[in-house]
Amino acid sequence: MNIKKVSINDIKTGKNVNIIEPVNLYGCNIGENTFIGPFVEIQKNVTIGSNCKIQSHTFICELVTIGSNTVIAHGVMFINDLFEDGHPANGDKSKWKETKIGNNVSIGSNATILPVTVCDNVVIGAGSVVTKNIDQPGTYIGNPAFKLK
Repeated sequence: MNIKKVSINDIKTGKNVNIIEPVNLYGCNIGENTFIGPFVEIQKNVTIGSNCKIQSHTFICELVTIGSNTVIAHGVMFINDLFEDGHPANGDKSKWKETKIGNNVSIGSNATILPVTVCDNVVIGAGSVVTKNIDQPGTYIGNPAFKLK
C-alpha cells in the first residue's frame, strides 16, 4: 500500500493568499489576495491571477490559466483531455489541451470547463458545461453552455 498525504508542494504565491486545508496544490502559481478553499486540487502548470476565490471541491488540472478578479464556485471541474483517440491520453501530455479563463469571470457551482478560452466579464451558470470558446462578455448557461443575455 502506498499512501500519500494531502499536501502543498512547490507553489508560488503572491501576498495575502489564504489557503484552507486540506488541499492538494503543487507546481502552481497563485496571485496575491487569492482565497483557496478546502478540498481543492490545483495541479502543476496552473496560474491563478490576483483577487480570485476558488471555492471548495474544485479541481483545476494542468494547463489552466485563470485571470484576476475571478470566482470559481464549489465543485467546478476543469478538463484537459478530450479523449481524442476514444480513450484517455494515458499520460501522453502532448494530447492535453490548454484552458484560459479571462478576468472578472464567475463560474457557478458544478460547472465543467473543457479546454476552451473564456474572455473577460463572463458569468457561467451553475451546472453548465462549457465545450466551446466564449469570446463575448455575457451570461452563459446550459449543456452545452449558450449565451443567455
